[in-house]
Parts: sequence; C-alpha cells; structure tokens
Amino acid sequence: MGKQGTKIVGIDVGDLIKDLNKAYCDEWLAYYAYWYMAKTVTGKGYEDISEFLAKIAKEEEEHAGELADRIQELGGLPLANPIELEKNANAPYPKPPKDTADYDKIIKVVLDAEAGAIEVYNKLAEKTKDKDHATYQLIGHILSEEIKHEDMFEDLLE
Repeated sequence: MGKQGTKIVGIDVGDLIKDLNKAYCDEWLAYYAYWYMAKTVTGKGYEDISEFLAKIAKEEEEHAGELADRIQELGGLPLANPIELEKNANAPYPKPPKDTADYDKIIKVVLDAEAGAIEVYNKLAEKTKDKDHATYQLIGHILSEEIKHEDMFEDLLE
C-alpha cells in the first residue's frame, strides 16, 4: 500500500490484516459448505433450495475475493493454504447435515453461519469506523449482504 494510504489508516494495519484474513477464511468455508449443499441436496423440490444455496455460495466467494483485494491493498497476503482455513477462521466449518433432504437442518446450518458472519462484520465495522474508510465501506457492503442472506433463509423457515 502507498505511503498516504497507510498513513490514513487509523488503526494497527497488521491487526486489521489478521482480522480480514480471519473473515476471508470464514467466507471460503461458507462458500464451500453452501456450494456442497447446493450440489448434494435431495428431496421434493430440491431444485429450488439447490439454486438458492448456489446463489448465496457465489456471493460468499465474491466476499472472499473482495477481502483478498483489501488485504493486499493493506500490504498483506490472504491465507494461501486451504488446509489452514478452518484453523484461521472465526468459526468452525458450517458442516452440512448428513440427511441431504432435511431442509430445516440445512437452513439451520446456513443461519448459524450467517449469524456468525454478521457478528464478525459488525465488530469489524465498529473497529474501522472513522479509522479506515476504505475497509469500513467494504465491511458495510459485506455486512448488508450477510444480513440479507440471514433474512432470506429465515423466510424459508416460515
């Protein structure tokens, strides 16, 4: 990152990169879990939930890319080894249920993951507000999408 770009970040850049890398790991774990469930879901009307999960998985992948870009802008590198994703994440892998036709359990897995993401991004927003405008804007964007995901999956339970 350039001198002026570094100068305007009002918090420890190394700590911020660590926090962003943890969120980056969360996004890859969510992406894979949602993608996997989209590919393996079965049961009556499975096409709808499969399509829904695939759409959200794509958005989680986009979040990982956006976080990777910001990490690099700050002078860091996103985690390189996929074996280390879960170890470096904020939360464990959102493990898909064994019963691929149990939509309530699938939705619960997703809702738990989204609730965790909302908490992580809210903390990052608080940490960067008025201290790092570029990261704050990115986090606000991702947070709003995670809130939308939670709302969409809650609607499926009704």
